[in-house]
Amino acid sequence: MLIKGYDVGPLVPGESLLVHPGFWSNYLLAMCGDGGCPESPVPEWFGEDGADVDALSGVLFDPEHWPAFRVPAEDGPGAVVIYRNLDGEYGTDYLLTRPDGSHAEHIASRDEDFSGTGLTWHELIGIADSPSLADEGVQDTATRFLLLLPLLTDPDVPETASARLVTALTAVGAPQDTASIAAEHLLAHLTRRSRHDPTWASPLSGS
Repeated sequence: MLIKGYDVGPLVPGESLLVHPGFWSNYLLAMCGDGGCPESPVPEWFGEDGADVDALSGVLFDPEHWPAFRVPAEDGPGAVVIYRNLDGEYGTDYLLTRPDGSHAEHIASRDEDFSGTGLTWHELIGIADSPSLADEGVQDTATRFLLLLPLLTDPDVPETASARLVTALTAVGAPQDTASIAAEHLLAHLTRRSRHDPTWASPLSGS
């Protein structure tokens, strides 16, 4: 698998992993690993358990295979999420891709902490809700939204943000009663994180 502008590792399509039990716990709970959430997150928020998480971790963090999750957009930039599985230096990279596939721009990473520019709420929604059916990658809008969620670097999200997140979480299998808890804590972490970065600027500004 090749992504222009990103050829540092053995990339493989990761979209098939999205439906495996343990994926969303691995992916989203990492955002709360820096102490930003007011209580310890648990896989049960997503209808999963520790065994699910452990089993899928071995696949997601395999140094021989770096899963890449493509989020192509019909109009404007799309995104790619890559598990950067360097031996002893694991992390997640976020790239923006141009509609013609001519360039992939690295905009953010998560190692122990998040670093990079991120997206506003409206930019995130714009990409999530504009799938390109002609391109390979994730087409389901709820899944696209959740894959892009760690990029949210916006201190002011609309009042509808929590309901949108709950809907997306239940769409991928989270129980209704715990989806609201997960949404509350994830949004609290993301908006709190945003206020600690006064130099924030969107990579799409002025594009």
